[in-house]
Amino acid sequence: MEWGNSDIDAAPMTVPRQGGFPSLLAIATIFFTGARLASLQAAAVLTLLILLSIAMTFLVSRILTATVLKGEASSFVLELPPYRRPQIGKVLVRSVFERTLVVLGRAVMTAAPVNLLIWVMANLRSGGVSLLMYAADLLSPLGWLIGLDGVLLLAFLLGLPANEIVLPVAVTVYTGAAQLTDYSSLGALQQILTANGWNIATAVCFLVFTLFHWPCATTLLTIRKETGSLRHTVFAFVLPMTVGIVLCACLHGLLSVFL
Repeated sequence: MEWGNSDIDAAPMTVPRQGGFPSLLAIATIFFTGARLASLQAAAVLTLLILLSIAMTFLVSRILTATVLKGEASSFVLELPPYRRPQIGKVLVRSVFERTLVVLGRAVMTAAPVNLLIWVMANLRSGGVSLLMYAADLLSPLGWLIGLDGVLLLAFLLGLPANEIVLPVAVTVYTGAAQLTDYSSLGALQQILTANGWNIATAVCFLVFTLFHWPCATTLLTIRKETGSLRHTVFAFVLPMTVGIVLCACLHGLLSVFL
């Protein structure tokens, strides 16, 4: 099996991160489905997003091959080992101890400091306004440019350790809660979002930016460890973020005309 360098560099954009699926499904269900066939419609929206991600991966790979990585083609060759009958016990043990626990350990190392930061910023107030809201206001100009707002950009930044907390962070800031708060139901989430100016255009840009933004901290740490290269790690952070910003800015401009 062979992969070119550009395919490896574009790999972080291949499919939505596992932690982003709940957010994608929640927003797709709220804004793009009706009362009937809601699950089927949400699944269709998610499928389209995955296809968009795969298409962008091939497009970015082609662009990188023709520009930054132009030159003599190089490849990574992996020789497949001889087939052996799986040993269920060893597979389970290795998957739990050598994979799951390692990933969870890295997640805890990165998530704990950020959760503490969220709590501190939510509870430190000046003039009755939390530091979370001040930070969101600071990010608002860039947020509006790409069809989001400062709260969502702040949520994506604070969600670096885990994509699962992006929407909870946004809900925390929107509601002015003093600690990280999750939504109780899709109906409650819809009320919070629409009360804070969300519309179809916002939902579209949120879905696209969820698909194309920086990898989580655990992924970045893994890239750094596996490649031993800070350059590749920074590139894996910047590339999908740049694609997401450009796509959202273009979509925001188009949707502003037609909606």
